[in-house]
Amino acid sequence: MRRTIRISLLLWTLGTAGTAQAQLFPNLGGQRVGISALQFLKIGVGARAVAMGEAFVAVADDASSLYWNPAGMAQCRMHQALFAHSEYVADIKHDFVGVVYQLDEQNVVGASFTSLHMDDMQVTTETQPFGTGRYFTFGDVAGALSYARKMTDQFSFGITVRYVEETLDVLKIRGVVFDLGTLYWTGLGTSRFAVVISNFGSDVTPNGSASHFGGEAVTSFQSFSTPTVFRLGIALDPVESEDHRLTTSLQLNHPNDNAENLRLGLEYAWAHTLFVRAGLKHTIGQPLFSQDATSEEGFAAGVGFRADISGLSLAVDYGYTDFQRLGAVHRISMIVGL
Repeated sequence: MRRTIRISLLLWTLGTAGTAQAQLFPNLGGQRVGISALQFLKIGVGARAVAMGEAFVAVADDASSLYWNPAGMAQCRMHQALFAHSEYVADIKHDFVGVVYQLDEQNVVGASFTSLHMDDMQVTTETQPFGTGRYFTFGDVAGALSYARKMTDQFSFGITVRYVEETLDVLKIRGVVFDLGTLYWTGLGTSRFAVVISNFGSDVTPNGSASHFGGEAVTSFQSFSTPTVFRLGIALDPVESEDHRLTTSLQLNHPNDNAENLRLGLEYAWAHTLFVRAGLKHTIGQPLFSQDATSEEGFAAGVGFRADISGLSLAVDYGYTDFQRLGAVHRISMIVGL
């Protein structure tokens, strides 16, 4: 029962916004909630990025850029492999594996695989609320290929093509989505600017045959949009010395299925070895200094460690996100560079 309640809260979080209140800024898009499928594509990848409140498109400079901003692959200084695992809410597991390979100084390619899975759940009906004895499964997978090119020392762009598949018992949703990203170093100190559009694609429709409680077969289903997100970010390092660096990042997200939100992220690095991070999400239109009524997601934090071992660069990161009533989400990731 507890698990069913938590899953219901999760679905509400991803697809439902609260009633708008009297506010300084309008809730631009709250009326669009619940119109897209493939919600797993919105789950952030990499403990470093998530610990910074997901304000990462202008910071992306490692293998996690495969998810956040494909243009960031051009900022990687070596071949890298990323392994990321998330203990999501309602006993859901989220895993990501990605590889970035430098062809030359200007061209970079990458590949990634995403999986979301959970234990099988028992089928219940109106007359058998405690279970029929049959179980069903739910899960998502995605495979992607990415390419990035550094056009100049200041500007790079990238593109990702991603095949996605969602399984809900006997029904499947399949589709292809695209990510397009740019990253521009302004020349004003360490400031950089990024624009990314993620999960852009045509509508998707479930395939398969389901049955009503009375036994009537259903083979025709409504189509849904993909969870497209437009992200605009800026980052800079107000403190940068041999042993200390502070990175700040501000990002505006414009999803097609919910209200706009702001992300703020901080990362402190000591001697390029130890890292402390924090981040915050705020939905535009919600009161600035009180709980966000439209989202369970709030404060995030994390730590990281980097070392060079036997010619390999190894980075291990941990991220924590407070989902309030849904509980905490823990993420761990590792990047190996060669």
